[in-house]
Amino acid sequence: MTSEPITRIKSKTPVPYELTAVHHDTHDTKTFCFALPDDATLDMLPGDHLFIHATIDGKPAKRPYTPSSVPGTTGYFDLTVKRYETGTISKYLHDRQIGDRVLMSGPNPGGHWVGGMAKKVGFVAGGTGITPMISIIRWILAKSLGVELFLVFANKAEDDIIFREEWDEDEREHASFHCYHVLEQPPAGWLQGTGRITEAMLRAYLPPPGPDTVIFLCGPPPMADALEATLKAIGHSEQAIIFP
Repeated sequence: MTSEPITRIKSKTPVPYELTAVHHDTHDTKTFCFALPDDATLDMLPGDHLFIHATIDGKPAKRPYTPSSVPGTTGYFDLTVKRYETGTISKYLHDRQIGDRVLMSGPNPGGHWVGGMAKKVGFVAGGTGITPMISIIRWILAKSLGVELFLVFANKAEDDIIFREEWDEDEREHASFHCYHVLEQPPAGWLQGTGRITEAMLRAYLPPPGPDTVIFLCGPPPMADALEATLKAIGHSEQAIIFP
């Protein structure tokens, strides 16, 4: 029995994808599952993104989102999206129903994982900045690549932590995966980071600078800009800091 060849999908122009399932991750974050043909996958590396296109109040809008499903998955792909009151596309997507079609173009290359690029990988994420990281982390763990992973993840409150159960499970099941949470509004008895990500946290919970280390950084622009400067002050080179 010969297996069917896999079709790799990439489009510069927007094409419609049918929404087939919706999973509630947190109080304001959902994972949307979109159908692909059974023998098809998105032509992407871990960390690449799609653009969602929509016409909202008569005006065209588009926004990049990184699939959270593992690259190479056939038959569907997932997007994990937090709803923001000010986010036209995020609100549009959260209002979609199963069976609706959403226009997307891509995938487009971003700051992505390339096999063999590092032996130690740090991830610094704020809020939905975690979504490009998830496909990279899932890919490395699924492939058992022998790469050590360090995640520092900042959120407002404990119920804002996207994929919380998955991070806990990854720590239990993979000795190579380390996770440190930072909360602005921690609950009583919270034992991990509080406030905002500091230089001391980055020094303690990320791998040190070196030729075999890269750091993926994603979050709100003011946070990302400040932490990029901090990472450079610690000694990480500009080439080693990747914005997915």
